[in-house]
Amino acid sequence: MIKTKKKLPKKKKNSLKQVARSFFWFSTGAIITAFLLASFAFFIFEYINHNVVFPGITIDNVKVEKQTENQVKELLAKKNESIGNIKITFSLDSVTATVSAKDIEAGYDQDLLAKQAIVMGRSESFLSNINIVFQAYFNGLNLPPAYHYSEDKLNEILAPFIASVNKDPVDALFNFENGKVVTFKASEDGKAIDINKAKDDLLVQLRKLLRKQQLKPIVIPLAVQNIPPKITTDKVNNLGIKELIGKGASLFHHSIQNRIFNLTLAALRINGILIAPDEEFSFNKALGDVSFFTGYQQAYVIKNGKTVLGDGGGVCQVSTTFFRALLNAGLPITERHAHAYRVGYYEQDGLPGLDATIYAPTTDLKFKNDTGHYILVQTKVNQDLQQLSVFLYGTSDGRTITLSQPIITNRIPPPPDLYQDDPTLAKGIIKQIDFAAEGARVSFTRTVMKNGKKITSESYASNYAPWQSVFLRGTKE
Repeated sequence: MIKTKKKLPKKKKNSLKQVARSFFWFSTGAIITAFLLASFAFFIFEYINHNVVFPGITIDNVKVEKQTENQVKELLAKKNESIGNIKITFSLDSVTATVSAKDIEAGYDQDLLAKQAIVMGRSESFLSNINIVFQAYFNGLNLPPAYHYSEDKLNEILAPFIASVNKDPVDALFNFENGKVVTFKASEDGKAIDINKAKDDLLVQLRKLLRKQQLKPIVIPLAVQNIPPKITTDKVNNLGIKELIGKGASLFHHSIQNRIFNLTLAALRINGILIAPDEEFSFNKALGDVSFFTGYQQAYVIKNGKTVLGDGGGVCQVSTTFFRALLNAGLPITERHAHAYRVGYYEQDGLPGLDATIYAPTTDLKFKNDTGHYILVQTKVNQDLQQLSVFLYGTSDGRTITLSQPIITNRIPPPPDLYQDDPTLAKGIIKQIDFAAEGARVSFTRTVMKNGKKITSESYASNYAPWQSVFLRGTKE
């Protein structure tokens, strides 16, 4: 037997639709009315609390309602006065430094908190504002505390720790012997006070104390972090150092002992240095300070157009020899300066124009490592032959170098010898302090080829002034 649904009478169906429609419009009207009433109430509430913190809002459970932004600042400033008495001790092993919170201006961030409190319920979102105001009024709304301190004053407190602990990492230095790289100087980790951790610990400790409303002393143990070097000893086989790519040599016959000492010391300072791919090498930077304080002795140097005794005389023998190695390696030289006059030492084994002077910080010798691999610098001073050599090891990319013979033009004879009386020398003693040299313009070209193509062809020119011999004549009785 099949049952069929009974259909409602048409009249009754229309009546139900009418009731539903009426209920919808009634509900909509009620919602709109409620919204308008709530909006009106909110505007009245906002007007009453104009320019003050809304009721029910607290900062770190401290009432700030009905207060202006400046009043909130003043309230927090008074709390900071008592916080300022907290003693803070930074310690590392047996060394400590104790200051007050006031000394480093530690406490509530009154400006930030006052601004946050006054803008609560005053955003661009109307619904959000109503929600915040009602929540604060009926249930309360607590802003979490924010703290601050003076970075500069904290750094001053930590400066002695930093000075005693911080040490830069030392990159490994290598020598090339018997077809392989061996460690010349092992890499060393650097050390540094973990400043960020100290700052985080300070804020954590402040937060704990103020939450418990206790003003007990704070102790912050300082942490030391290791800083690994860029080039460690275990990377010895990953540097691409396989073969000799350039060599330079020069003689230093007739040099005084102080000059030999200085050039030997300077050669030792750059021995074993690694130059990274695409790095621009600075001779001055690699060599470091040249002075009495770094171990150099006085020998003759060119200064202000004169040859005088100065710290580090002879160092230019090393930069000159390094320049010759760069030329022979076909490396791009980005800065080079010739001496003011032709120095006899640099022409003992060749023609003029193959020298390079340095004088920090204005005069440097620089080149760029464009080989795609590390370059190892190795130096050798042969005291028997009185010869200095600079070797550059790396990976050859097949480039070949052709140096033209130097062309000497504009020759100018040296001025006559000059004798100067010196009352500090005994009478009859003659001492030569400057040596005659012919003035000239010297130029040569270097052509670098790779895979049958010319990479570069460049000219190097040196303008040497004529130089006279200067003698000191003793007059002391």
